[in-house]
Amino acid sequence: MVIVAGHLIVAAEQRVAYLADAKPVVEAARAADGCLDFSLSADLVDPARILVFERWESPQAVEAFRGGGPSGDQAAAILGGSVTQYEVASTHPLM
Repeated sequence: MVIVAGHLIVAAEQRVAYLADAKPVVEAARAADGCLDFSLSADLVDPARILVFERWESPQAVEAFRGGGPSGDQAAAILGGSVTQYEVASTHPLM
C-alpha cells in the first residue's frame, strides 16, 4: 500500500476556488484503478493550507494516475507545501 500525505499552501483568498477546481481531479482519482482513498480538504486552522491524503494499492497505481502532476493553473496557485509518498509494509485497522 502507498500513502501520499502532506499539505499545499495557496493564497488564503484562493483556497475555496482551488478546492472547487480540484473536484474533477478527486473524482477521477477515486475512479482510478488502485485508488483506495483520495482527499483534498481545507485545514481547520490555517486559511491558506490544503490537506492532502491519498491511499493507493501500489506505487504503479499512483504513477499511472499522477502522470504530469497538477494542471498548469493548479500548479501556479501552489505557493508551497510538503507532500510525501510512503510505502507501507503492513497495516492493522483501528475501526
